[in-house]
Amino acid sequence: MGGTINKRTAALAATSLLGALALPTGASAAPTDLWVDNGAGAHCTDSGTGTEAAPYCTVQAAADAALPGQTVHVAGNDYPEQVRITRSGTSGAPIRFVGGKDAPSPDGTYAKVGGAFGGSGVPHALVVEGAHHVEFTGFSFDYANEEAVLVKDSSDITLMRGEVWSTRAAGVRVTGDSSRVTVGRFRFSYVSGPLIQLDQGVKDSVVTTNELSPGSSAAVSATGATGTVVVSNTVNTNCHDGIVLAGASTGAVVENNVVDTGSTADYPTKPCQAGASATGITVAAEAAAGTKVDYNVVSPTSGKPAYLWAGTPYTARPAFTSATGQGAHDAVADPTVPWDGSKPQLGPTIDSADVNAPGMLDVDLGGRPAKDDPVVADTGTGFRDRGAWEFANFGSVYTPTGPTRVLDTRKALGAPGAPVASGHSIDLDLAGVAGVPAEGVTAVTLNVTVTAPTSPGLLTVYPHGQERPTASNLNWTTGQTVANLVTVPVVDGRATFFAGGGPGTVEVIADLAGYYSTKGSVFTAAGPTRLLDTRQAVGAPKARVPQSGSIDLQVAGVKGVPATGVTAVTMNVTVTAPNDNGFLTVYPHGQERPTASNLNWTTGQTVANLVTVPVVDGKVTFFAGGGGGSVDVVADLAGYYSAEGYTTYNPTGPWRMMDTRQDRYDGNGTKRPAGPVPAGGSITLDFGESRARIVTLNVTVTQPAANGFLTAYPSGTARPLASNLNWTPGRTVPNQVVVPVGADGKVVLYNGSSGGADMVVDWFGYQTW
Repeated sequence: MGGTINKRTAALAATSLLGALALPTGASAAPTDLWVDNGAGAHCTDSGTGTEAAPYCTVQAAADAALPGQTVHVAGNDYPEQVRITRSGTSGAPIRFVGGKDAPSPDGTYAKVGGAFGGSGVPHALVVEGAHHVEFTGFSFDYANEEAVLVKDSSDITLMRGEVWSTRAAGVRVTGDSSRVTVGRFRFSYVSGPLIQLDQGVKDSVVTTNELSPGSSAAVSATGATGTVVVSNTVNTNCHDGIVLAGASTGAVVENNVVDTGSTADYPTKPCQAGASATGITVAAEAAAGTKVDYNVVSPTSGKPAYLWAGTPYTARPAFTSATGQGAHDAVADPTVPWDGSKPQLGPTIDSADVNAPGMLDVDLGGRPAKDDPVVADTGTGFRDRGAWEFANFGSVYTPTGPTRVLDTRKALGAPGAPVASGHSIDLDLAGVAGVPAEGVTAVTLNVTVTAPTSPGLLTVYPHGQERPTASNLNWTTGQTVANLVTVPVVDGRATFFAGGGPGTVEVIADLAGYYSTKGSVFTAAGPTRLLDTRQAVGAPKARVPQSGSIDLQVAGVKGVPATGVTAVTMNVTVTAPNDNGFLTVYPHGQERPTASNLNWTTGQTVANLVTVPVVDGKVTFFAGGGGGSVDVVADLAGYYSAEGYTTYNPTGPWRMMDTRQDRYDGNGTKRPAGPVPAGGSITLDFGESRARIVTLNVTVTQPAANGFLTAYPSGTARPLASNLNWTPGRTVPNQVVVPVGADGKVVLYNGSSGGADMVVDWFGYQTW
């Protein structure tokens, strides 16, 4: 009956207000927008009508003038005043106050209302009394001598995306005959009282997606407030209670919250002192009827009970569920998600929330939509995270495909049927091509080949629409055919190929090996270790591969690769001592051999290229094509893809990380003068400031003085019997390198030569937890 009376009263009040504010016949309609800006040069006046050209100086002036359906735009400045709202909107035409612009103003601040920093405070920053259908978005309510925000005898009030700072009582207090008050996407700090306080008689309040930091009392305190929804909040109370439902606060929903009541004196939180009241979730006996508690994560670090239900404490979730029937999907566990990728187990908060809980917002506290972590199973009713923040500090996973030809300038495939002129570029559309999804692709892996160049040059493959980087993927001399694996970020579904160098032209070919998106396989680094060497009977009989012949290589269950579940393998493949011109194609075992090649060579040449190829029946096939000769083949394992693991790929740049032809600085800030890496010497790349666990690089060796090879390996480990590049004197040779980062955050490049060689390194991406 009480609810019916309230609705009738609200409706009558709205009707009365609208009648009182009705415009006289023939008058022009009220503007839909009012403006407040007390900044220098704004020409504000409180005696005007709040136009954009002559805005109000105070928020209160706009509040006194606002009509249903109007939006009050408040510039992101400081407004040292208490704002009192007594006017109302309607359900179809609320009064809206928007701080800053569409988001916090460009300098990162909100519109600040309340007392001045270092000066005297105001009783309240915001008072809403006897009003309904009013919305505040983008405000900071600060320096109040009492509650920062007081909502009294009001309904349908929304406080969204803002801050509450430095109050001497509650942060937000809802009292009197109030209902349907929502507080969402707020951050609270330095509050001397409950961060959110709901008093006796308040109905159907929603507390959602807030960061409730330490105050001097509970984070959320409801006493006799019925129908309260507390959902998707991150609570850190520094040895005070977390969420408290006292009195007859019946019919509440407490879901998807992350509650840590431990001491915040250090990170991570620590146990509280004896006598501290720091229970995670408290529900009084009078509040238990119709109340639901589930899908929360409560940290045990405080040493205090996770739950206090009807006066009985519980420290473990199973006992709590058994006794009360509540919390079946709760977890009493450390909720910490490491920002730096320092551990692969991401804890119980990721992709585990109940997306059907009432009060859920479309975005997290920072405005980001839900993002499905590709390496964490969805244990909730969708892939929303628990708490106020969506963990999005992860990359993409890989889907192997093909190899499939997607570009051939000789045949008008993917581009006009004409060679690329030096200084020009072509854009390759990959969205929806050869099995690549139309949306959601972050990067693609291509085997790129240039052939028939009429002058020396280089090729740079980079994200479409981005500034062309100082990086290259392939380098060639006149008439040379060169291939290299390229993993490049995709923008607008496209990648750009730029031909640089001399004044000539070059034909460009690209074979798709796979793509990165939100669904697929996870990369696990393994090796480098030798899987195949036809010179030594490793992985195949000791016999050269005849051209027009093939060998099948078993990779599943070999050298650390799992026996089952492997979808693709990455290898550095080298051909050596060929006695005729030719090419090598690596493809899934048992499949039809594609029109694609991974390596091309001339007689006597040693050539290496990184290859990522799907695995079928645990095997891959190597086919040697070309003339009538034979060739030796070597393959070194770099890693494999499967459903297991924790690393995800993050494309970056590409950008130039090192060039020994130029002066440079090492990780310690020491200047290193330009000069080649000496014979038998090495150079170290420092990734210590990044989250990289495995890096994808394009490494180019140029101006080598003698025959040689390059081996890339993690710092702090023994140099393996493997190579990434091979060269002869004077040649420029590139190759993509995928290598784990050492425990010290570094990668070593070793010059296995009797002469010096310059090295150029371009960074294309990294795998991380």
